[in-house]
Amino acid sequence: MANLVVDIGNTQTKLAIFNGEKMLSFDHVAEADESLIAALIGKHKVDKVIISSVKENKPAYIQQLDIPVTCFTNQTKTAVNNHYQSANTLGADRWAAVAGAVTVNPGKDTLVIDAGTCITYDMVDAGHNYYGGSISPGLEMRYKAVNHYTAALPLLNADNKFEGSFGTDTASAIRSGIQNGIKYEAEGFISGYREQYPELNIILTGGDGIFLDTLLKNSIFAPYIKNDPYLVLKGLNAVIQVQND
Repeated sequence: MANLVVDIGNTQTKLAIFNGEKMLSFDHVAEADESLIAALIGKHKVDKVIISSVKENKPAYIQQLDIPVTCFTNQTKTAVNNHYQSANTLGADRWAAVAGAVTVNPGKDTLVIDAGTCITYDMVDAGHNYYGGSISPGLEMRYKAVNHYTAALPLLNADNKFEGSFGTDTASAIRSGIQNGIKYEAEGFISGYREQYPELNIILTGGDGIFLDTLLKNSIFAPYIKNDPYLVLKGLNAVIQVQND
């Protein structure tokens, strides 16, 4: 019995095959199509599919599938108690991430930092209660914004080798502002949450999760930080696992 988990984000689609809690395969593409989905279903003998999307329009291939499909939304029931005041506007990716947090860290206070197109900070407590979080611009978005909204600053890419505390020229000043800015932002959120939850666990995920992990490697919080690029997929699989039982 295998499950196909599809997570459609702003910039890429992630696909994973699970047998129970074990992930058998993983892939990511710019956009999945009917032939790719059919190939995965046939190869792994998939009998259930769950799809989460940050986009309003559902993929056309859903209608072509002849096996049960669950469309994960912010209204989907999970093991998390949702206290978000505007639950109908909560992003499915954020909801799936906190579902993943209680899957891998049951009964623990956990802060999920999802470093994707945007960086989101979402806290779920030891009682599996979720009250909300924070959203800020992601790494690439910040680099693009600096270039787009100024007349002279260049468009740069992130540099994981940059470790200076300040810049000595325009390029390094931009990198210092953006990359150190993200580092200090993350450290600030972690510090604030740890004041209320001293046993706080931190899970990094998302496309820039490894990059953020590198930025935080020398921080005082490093021993409490775990990088899990498959957290959202695990959360979605946990939802369909319950439906399989």
